[in-house]
Amino acid sequence: MTTRKLWTACGLLATLMFAANGCGESAPAPKSVTQSDKHDDHAHKDGEHHEGDGHDHAKKEHDHSGWWCGEHGVPEGECSMCSSKVAAELKAKGDWCDEHDRAKSQCFKCDPKLQDKFAALYRAKEGKEPPAIEE
Repeated sequence: MTTRKLWTACGLLATLMFAANGCGESAPAPKSVTQSDKHDDHAHKDGEHHEGDGHDHAKKEHDHSGWWCGEHGVPEGECSMCSSKVAAELKAKGDWCDEHDRAKSQCFKCDPKLQDKFAALYRAKEGKEPPAIEE
């Protein structure tokens, strides 16, 4: 292979690598997020922050595929902070804490004893202590 062909191949390879990986810049985080559009359609990326939602998003990506929401300490299918559908259902039933923007039945800030209730569910299913709440 000639030197010219080698440099051309290297240039093409570098161009393809940049195209596949991007230039390393990330899109800016949204200015604000409402209950209806947070969590349902995305995972939390490192360093991502939504103003006013009370979460520390710099910790790690949040996975919604399991049965347990480690970020909030409740079953994922019941998490009023991750699912706008669950939030709407609980609001309609009058189960809502406006101060902390979550179901009153899941508001560990207003009633810390609720955390024990959900931890017992985790222990019953997993046979071990639940992971520390990320929030």
